[in-house]
Amino acid sequence: MGKYHDLAEKIVANVGGKENINSLTHCITRLRFKLKDESKANDEILKNMDGVVTVMKSGGQYQVVIGNHVPEVYADVSEVANLSQATVTEDGEKQNIFNRLIDIISSVFQPFLGALAACGMLKGLVSLLLAMNVLDPLGGTHMVLNAVGDGLFYLMPVAVAAAAAKKFNMNQYVGMAIGAAMCYPALQLATLSEAGEPIRTLFEGTMFASPVYTTFLGLPLIANNYTSSVVPAILIVWVGSKVQKVAKKVLPEVIQSFFVPFFVLVIALPLGFLVIGPIISSLTGILSTSFDALMNFSPILFGLVLGAFWQVLVIFGLHWSVVPIAIIQLGDMGYATALVATFGASFAQTAVVFAMYFKLKDKKLKELCIPAVVSGICGVTEPAIYGLSLPKKRPFIYSMVGGALSGAFLAAMGSTQNTVGPLGVFAIPTFIDAQTGSMSGMYYSLIAIVIASVAGFALTFFFWKDDTAVEEIKEEQPMMTTRKENVSSPIEGSVMPLSTAKDQAFAQGVLGKGVVIHPTKGEVVAPFDGTVMTLFPTKHAIGLVSDNGLELLIHIGLDTVQLDGKYFTAHVAQGDKVKRGDKLVSFDLEAIISAGYSVETPIIVTNAADYLDILDCEQKEVSGEDEILTALA
Repeated sequence: MGKYHDLAEKIVANVGGKENINSLTHCITRLRFKLKDESKANDEILKNMDGVVTVMKSGGQYQVVIGNHVPEVYADVSEVANLSQATVTEDGEKQNIFNRLIDIISSVFQPFLGALAACGMLKGLVSLLLAMNVLDPLGGTHMVLNAVGDGLFYLMPVAVAAAAAKKFNMNQYVGMAIGAAMCYPALQLATLSEAGEPIRTLFEGTMFASPVYTTFLGLPLIANNYTSSVVPAILIVWVGSKVQKVAKKVLPEVIQSFFVPFFVLVIALPLGFLVIGPIISSLTGILSTSFDALMNFSPILFGLVLGAFWQVLVIFGLHWSVVPIAIIQLGDMGYATALVATFGASFAQTAVVFAMYFKLKDKKLKELCIPAVVSGICGVTEPAIYGLSLPKKRPFIYSMVGGALSGAFLAAMGSTQNTVGPLGVFAIPTFIDAQTGSMSGMYYSLIAIVIASVAGFALTFFFWKDDTAVEEIKEEQPMMTTRKENVSSPIEGSVMPLSTAKDQAFAQGVLGKGVVIHPTKGEVVAPFDGTVMTLFPTKHAIGLVSDNGLELLIHIGLDTVQLDGKYFTAHVAQGDKVKRGDKLVSFDLEAIISAGYSVETPIIVTNAADYLDILDCEQKEVSGEDEILTALA
């Protein structure tokens, strides 16, 4: 629950309730609702509400003007109204499939990352105590501690499905029921295979061969091991959310509380088992055959590819394509080479997170780094992946590079393992040759750790830059040391009083004091030395903070957020330091006008309350060297 939760509840109630909301996005100052019926909104109540500046209607949108803290209010309104943010970013920019998937996975893990990190540390501690012979592997103490540390990882679909249900605007307890069914022992492949020979094998003789041990309504049920998996649970919950949407439209409201969950479970889960299971089995078969062929063709290339993509395979539950190969090797030869290349991946991931600790601006994420490093050293990398590197994208790719290099090295050295199972530092002894007692394999594993760690750390530390959070920038600004600050014109054109703005929220001065410029040139430059505080992906608005603390909003055109970045080019990034006159954004003046949008540009001092007065210039035509505003402190 955010600090604007109460305000959010009042806003939702007075726009006609969550049932009246088709969609919600926000720009730099206002919530932009698309309502089913605008007549149901209480305009006057909203306008007089503490925390709301005013209400406007434009372009089919019902706009509630909030001010600078609109992102926080937006988040709380979305939570109160149970609005899914899975496919739209905060400014309405649609994401591609890859970014949507990463956004969904990372946001699903966000609620229980702390618990995940704690369990990871406990798993590492238990492994350490076992290695030191402090714990009896058959004793009750080990049994309890291992259950506490491993329980969340084993029952991962339950937590993932519950969080995904909230993400997709579905009942969370129904999501938990989906996750629990996926972990039900009787439906796991290992349990079904104990019953004896399969009743049939689909696609026998091909890489898609799938044993069938039972059926559902006469249809072959291809079982899988869903425990510890992530993506299958998200997909089944997504299907369930679609079933829920249809069921709510069809069923009478009086019976929805019972029958909507009933139909979600009875349709989504069988569909998941009948469709997702076979897809995973088919992909696993393809990968298993491909990896086997690649290993025979070139062990070094196999090590490079598997080391790079091992973490990706684990995320999608496709790592079972390699594990059986290693188990067969152990049975036939007494040693295995198939999983050797995966050894360095956890150390690359851990080193990446350690580097992120020094680069992150977000204090909450920084606090998560150390527990993630501790569990990562022990081979438990889920907190590092889902909480840190994957959401930031590039660090995760750097961890793949480290894993690839270490995997290729171990494959080139012909390293083998005498068992499969231990992770992280506890896997080092498995490289000792069980038949000859040779220690060379263990020394190679230590070198692989260095390769993976150095590559992951160096790439992240030297080539990754964190997106600076707005709140952090504000906190880092020094106190004002001058009594007067001059603001140069960021745009060439004609200056008009702010009261002439066509947008009443700007014209009434409710967002701050300033002027309006009618541009004659499609270029925005820095009006002072400072920092880019906010740069929307649509690039139509940019917020700056001067080295003396003056906060300035440059809003290029009116309602140009709807262009989704078309005709705009950014030359800086959020968090960049700029000097007076530096080019910030360029835009196609004629194209925007031709598209039917006004290009009048409000220039607003958003923290005007911190100053005694904001003085306008008296000039009519200005360029980058002319002063348009003077702030007096």
